[in-house]
Amino acid sequence: MFLVDMIFTDMNKITANLTSKHKHYLEQEYQSNKLMFGGRKVPRNGGILISQHESRELLESILKSDPFIISGAATYTITEFIPVMASKDYEDIIA
Repeated sequence: MFLVDMIFTDMNKITANLTSKHKHYLEQEYQSNKLMFGGRKVPRNGGILISQHESRELLESILKSDPFIISGAATYTITEFIPVMASKDYEDIIA
């Protein structure tokens, strides 16, 4: 699994239109169950995604085409992790 930490680098570029494009772009990854969760940070200086893509390279290729990244409005870091504990509702993701 991967934790994606998206960091806004230019808040002036974070418009409702760009945000809509970003969400629409990632929608297919949610439909394929490769992206599990995503949302805004508080305060709103970026976002977090939880991914179960097969590889870091595949995830990076998807993120590089995200409208937030293409526009220069955001950058990201990726941390790979192995879930070892979970609540009962999420036990099926434990390695």
